[in-house]
Amino acid sequence: MDNASVTTFTLAAYAVMENYKYVQFTIFLLLYFIIITLNAQLIFVIYQQKELHQPMYVFTCFLSLNEMYGSTALLPATLGVLTSETYEITLKWCLAQIYFLHTYASIEFCVLAVMGYDRYVAICYPLHYQSIMSVSKVSRLVVLACLYPLILFAIYFSLTLQLKFCERVIQKLHCLNFEVVKNSCLKAPHINIVGLVLIMFLIVPQLLMILFSYVQILRVCKRLSKESQAKALKTCIPHLLSLGNYTIGSFFEIIQSRFDVSHIAHEARIFMSIYFVIIPSVTNPVLYGFGTQLIRGHFLKLYFRCKSLRPKRRKTVVAA
Repeated sequence: MDNASVTTFTLAAYAVMENYKYVQFTIFLLLYFIIITLNAQLIFVIYQQKELHQPMYVFTCFLSLNEMYGSTALLPATLGVLTSETYEITLKWCLAQIYFLHTYASIEFCVLAVMGYDRYVAICYPLHYQSIMSVSKVSRLVVLACLYPLILFAIYFSLTLQLKFCERVIQKLHCLNFEVVKNSCLKAPHINIVGLVLIMFLIVPQLLMILFSYVQILRVCKRLSKESQAKALKTCIPHLLSLGNYTIGSFFEIIQSRFDVSHIAHEARIFMSIYFVIIPSVTNPVLYGFGTQLIRGHFLKLYFRCKSLRPKRRKTVVAA
């Protein structure tokens, strides 16, 4: 890999934040703390309670792990660049961030697809749920949801690693593959074509799984009573909200990368560019934690038990 001509990239979007970058630093630091705390607490509660050792909650744990992975790929680097004077990131860190952010996004969609399949089995085959979603099958689904995007994107990313860069300006807060490729000396259209093919492989199979799952769920719900329909669909609400939230973030990212959005305000573009990491990472643990009655009950029980175990201060008696 010969990238000797460029050793750093300038993240131009930070120049817009020059006048209030320390306010932004505080906000991003607080967001990172909230994301790590919320997701870690959700994982801890599920790990502690044997009643929650079920496929649905196992997938929820891996979704939270991925939120921590994605936010760690974005926010610490953002905090570091905000404190610098040049708003630069080294080539190696930029390439590493590309791999982490793209695999985060791909794993997120894969896990959401697997969670949709889990809801399909639970609602359409409730009597056979335990046998279908066995420990071995859940393990295989988790491994597939993680390894498939990691390996597939690594194959494509090897093309980027072979590029030589002649320009060094990225119009975003972070590094993304398409933005970096635009700075290469080789203006080869085949790289963009391969990128679009990769997106198809990372989206279409998962999208088909989700569509199949919910079509089957709706078909089964038509034959149920209204009370059973409401109960079945209620279990799907956190998943549908997470899926919709992540889809909005991905749509924002694709629009900014592929189309000219210079007419949109800088602040709006900054929000759109980090939406796909920040918003799902904050809302998902809330949706699955406080939005799921079983997890919420265990969380409150664990919290109040820990509070009751704190040593009480002894009152000192003053002698008359």
